[in-house]
Amino acid sequence: MRSDVRTLLALEDGRYFEGESFGATGTRVGEICFNTAMTGYQEVLTDPSYRGQIVAMTYPLIGNYGINSLDQESASPHVRGFVIEELTEVPSNWRSEMSLDEYLRKWNIPGAKGIDTRALTRHLRTRGAMKACLTTEEILPEEATQRAIEGEGVIGMDYVREVSTKKIYRWDPEDKLSAPWSIPQPRDGEGRRALPPTRFRIAAYDYGIKENILRLLRQKGFEVTVVPSTTSADEVLTLDADGIFLSNGPGDPAALPYAHKTVQDLMGKKPIFGICLGHQILGFAFGGSTFKLKFGHRGANQPVKDLRTGKVAITAQNHGFAVNTESLPSDVEVTHINLNDGTVEGMRHKELPIFSVQYHPEAAPGPHDASYFFDQFADLIEKQK
Repeated sequence: MRSDVRTLLALEDGRYFEGESFGATGTRVGEICFNTAMTGYQEVLTDPSYRGQIVAMTYPLIGNYGINSLDQESASPHVRGFVIEELTEVPSNWRSEMSLDEYLRKWNIPGAKGIDTRALTRHLRTRGAMKACLTTEEILPEEATQRAIEGEGVIGMDYVREVSTKKIYRWDPEDKLSAPWSIPQPRDGEGRRALPPTRFRIAAYDYGIKENILRLLRQKGFEVTVVPSTTSADEVLTLDADGIFLSNGPGDPAALPYAHKTVQDLMGKKPIFGICLGHQILGFAFGGSTFKLKFGHRGANQPVKDLRTGKVAITAQNHGFAVNTESLPSDVEVTHINLNDGTVEGMRHKELPIFSVQYHPEAAPGPHDASYFFDQFADLIEKQK
């Protein structure tokens, strides 16, 4: 590990931080954001929703349990860079296959350790999200700042085309990847429980879908066919699925007019359930709009209130945009709000079988506070059949 290599993190407003390099060397520019989760750094790295972003973890000690191939949310990491306070150099976990440093080097992603992530987070909360340059080059902070200013961020960017599947495929046809984990018993020697039989067939739009969403859909009795983000409504209807799922994903939801039109064309034809970016795309399909949050919601402790029941759930989130409440038509009901800032966290159509949530039910922060949405989707499909 190259602890002697200086790393510079320069923000576009001129603030900069110095640390030490781990992972790969080089220069990356992207929107800098922070995640407040205490665990789950591997899920963060491999979540396609982080495409185009440099992620800083607010929890001070990262890398404790290493990296393993079973916890990935996609086949490769998507972050532009990774910023932490302190790196655990010797991971300790029976499932660990490599260290965080080795993993970032394998995928050519630069990391910075020794950064004052508390100061960085306070700065971003005060000034708002912005672009940044992470570099190991021997350049002045002023030059790094200029590179941040000139680089691309997230506003107006369609990263969905980069992360979406290029062809239609069936998820886990042999039921080898989706079974829920359990503690192995000496009698059976297996660490996974049996899956239920499939009840419904759905088509899932891949805007940057996380594998744990696919696993949970299968665990709830769905047979899932994944389709590219650019698949037209006519094409997806030929699959004769019982319902349509709209996944999470990266970038600016306003930059996806093709997705807005497709979902609008599907409304009234099939039950629809959207998560995160899928929720925002649904907002546009309803005739609404989105706006950029000051610093986004990224972490595993966001309180969300169900306005219909009064219950509050602790949720996992990763998004930098929100649906504008005032832009929604009268036939759309806001069902959930974020208790920190009052933004829309869930909505449903009053007449059509369509609903969505802004947060991630599959990420299990509660740990099961929000998994009921997949059951609601099944119930909605059942009522339409």
